[in-house]
Amino acid sequence: MTTTPLATHTSAHPADRFAIGIAPLLLDEVYQLADDPANGAVVIMSGTVRDRTDGQAVEYLEYQAYEPMAMRVFAAIGWEIRSKWADVTHVVIYHRVGKLKIGEISVLVAVGCPHRGEAFAACQYAIDTLKHQAPIWKKEWYSAIEGKKLGIWVSIGACEQLDCP
Repeated sequence: MTTTPLATHTSAHPADRFAIGIAPLLLDEVYQLADDPANGAVVIMSGTVRDRTDGQAVEYLEYQAYEPMAMRVFAAIGWEIRSKWADVTHVVIYHRVGKLKIGEISVLVAVGCPHRGEAFAACQYAIDTLKHQAPIWKKEWYSAIEGKKLGIWVSIGACEQLDCP
């Protein structure tokens, strides 16, 4: 799958919300930010830290981001969504950085829209585009191998292209 660069947008649509931080992400908060009386659907994608990659036990993850550029990418994703699905009322993208334990939420994407089909499609577009465009890096820390902990940086976009688990 090839990706094309997003249009450059320096600011977000007034109804959209984007954030990168170390604080735990809250489903209810993101849902409320995407909700609107005009919506017939709010679709949320929650990315969580899993305990295995390719059969190897994962202890925890570390995320890093180049925040100014990532925030511009998030805003551009919002604008791209609005150009493809004009009825979208809200786009919310929150991503964590720092050390995350197994089961913690690393990313939340929510899209509010009058119709579920568009909400699902826009939400999938947002997470797929984020993974390929946003400067966010993930390091997987594995259980000790021969007495040493092993940490490997994973390209999020490349992993999706290779259909990693």
